[in-house]
Formats: sequence, structure tokens, C-alpha cells
Amino acid sequence: MTALKNDRFLRALLKQPVDVTPVWMMRQAGRYLPEYRATRAKAGDFVSLMKNPELACEVTLQPLDRYPQIDAAILFSDILTIPDAMGQGLYFETGEGPRFRKHVSSLADIEALPIPDPEKDLGYVMDAVRTIRRELNGRAPLIGFSGSPWTLATYMVEGGSSKDFRKSKAMLYNDPEAMHALLDKLAQSVTSYLNGQILAGAQAVQIFDSWGGSLSDAAYGEFSLAYMKKIVDGLIREHEGRRVPVILFTKGGGLWLESMADVGAEALGLDWTCNIGSARSRVGSKVALQGNMDPAVLYSSPAAIRAEVARILAAYGHGAGHVFNLGHGITPEVDPENAKAFFEAVHELSAQYHR
Repeated sequence: MTALKNDRFLRALLKQPVDVTPVWMMRQAGRYLPEYRATRAKAGDFVSLMKNPELACEVTLQPLDRYPQIDAAILFSDILTIPDAMGQGLYFETGEGPRFRKHVSSLADIEALPIPDPEKDLGYVMDAVRTIRRELNGRAPLIGFSGSPWTLATYMVEGGSSKDFRKSKAMLYNDPEAMHALLDKLAQSVTSYLNGQILAGAQAVQIFDSWGGSLSDAAYGEFSLAYMKKIVDGLIREHEGRRVPVILFTKGGGLWLESMADVGAEALGLDWTCNIGSARSRVGSKVALQGNMDPAVLYSSPAAIRAEVARILAAYGHGAGHVFNLGHGITPEVDPENAKAFFEAVHELSAQYHR
């Protein structure tokens, strides 16, 4: 593999010195970019784009081509690839988001689910990782990812997106044995899937626990965090002669940072409801922190974006261990010029914190 020309993202995750705070953003390959929309139109639909390794590579690299300040590429895919490979039948409905043709509603349904083989059942993802690594040619590291077991379980039980997770929580409280069986099977699947991505060339991985924040304090520890710990314990942590950092991101997880920091990941992702300075004082001796500007700031002016970047950098303070990101994904209506202002501001304003 080609040597990395820019490794500040990986160094920051390991709390090693960097010259400027590295930056990338969730959903950086997405609908806010006209070039992404053109490639998606060429593919026909989202699923066809995701399952075409060459086109997935193309859209992964588009933001790096447009914004030279970006310090990491993230695999273009979806968190729901694992349930799809389990035979749930993923499709996307306009205005409704992801849906599944099959729902999981009983222990018998769960016992019938296979654990996908990364190369056989999710080979299009592994091919995309290999293609992207080759085409990156060392200019930035590649992030692989998966949804967390709890987040994947909610989609599988609800049959798609949900505002109240009533079916998932009903199973959790009425039939915890079934929910634990589902989460355990998903934890095995995610571990295998992320290890497949690492072996194919991913240089860091992120676990997206998008819906962990919907749980009570007790339920979060038992039904979300415990399974993310199982995954972290089972991941390949050294590959190609260097550490493969792991990032845990629970949206709405600010109450549980201390528990999250004990799981063994190198970094925690923060949503925008957390004060990053307070988070650093709570857990910064154990982990790096990633985040955490409100994505809605990107609807404001470049001057306002720059001011918010400056505020977050100052809140984190001097030293390594910070990867700048949004507190969730960029939204489709953002002006690409505002994303440019965001990336430029992070590099320009952060150098003073690394002297």
C-alpha cells in the first residue's frame, strides 16, 4: 500500500502532535454536492450507487477533490448494509427514507438470521474499500464504518425509520431475551464486517450509534454500549504496520461519556449538544474527541461559520486529541461554499493551538 502523505487525522485520534486540527465531516460525500447528484443520477438510485464499487469510489473522492483541506475520506456506503445482507430487503422510499421488506418480530425470526460473510455477502463494500484505497494513493486515510447493533436492530424491528421506537422498545422490555439475541448476532456481524473493511484497506473505523440516545440510562448500558464493547474487543487493532483507531459515536450520548471512554476505543464522537471543553475535562485523558459543530451552522454566513469554528477550537483548547467534525451529518440543502468556509476555518484557526 502507498505511504500516507497526510496522517494528521490518525495522529490526532492517537493523541499525537499535529500541526493543525484535522477535519472531515459526516456525510461529506452527499447530496449537497452537485457532482454527487450527477453521479447518483447516473447510477439510477442510492442502492445502485452504493453497490457499484467504482461509483462509490467516485463519490467518496469528490469532496476531497473539491476541498483540499479534508484530512480523511469516509467510505461511501450505508449503515443498513448488514441487515440487507441478512435478507431483510433494503429499499428506499421517497420521503420515507430506508425501509425493509421483512421485519424482525420474534425470537424465531432472529434465530433464522444469518451472520453475513464480508467478502461473500458484502463483497461490493470490500471492493469499494479496495478501490478507494488505491485511488486515494496515500493522500488521506480512509475511514470504514458500521451502524451499532442497537441502531441496526431498531431498523430491523421497526421495518424502517421511527420517531418513537415503539416496537424496538416493546421487544426490549417485553422480551429482552429476543432483543439480546438480535443484538448479539448483530455484534458478531458488525465485528466481522469492520474487520473485513480493515483487511481491505480501511485505516480507521467508526461505529454509528445513531439511536443510542433514545434509550434510558440503564437500557443504554445494557442494550447499546455493552454490544459496542464486544465489537471493539473483537476488532483488528494493528494493520499495515500501524494502529487502526476506533471512533464511537452515540448521538445524544453526552450523559454517558465516561462509560463510553471505558470501552477501549481511541476516540468518542460528540454531537452538538455537548460542550467539547467539558467533555475533554471528563474523558480527555483516556480518549480523543471528534466533533462537534451543529450542522445547521452551515446555513449561516461564512463569517458566522468561522466564529463558531473559533469558539469550538477555543473550548477544546491547546494540544492534540481533537478531530474537528460536525455533531451529525451535513444536510442536503447546504451551500457547498459554506462547507468550504468550514474546512478552511478549521485549518486556519487551529494552528495556534498546536504550537
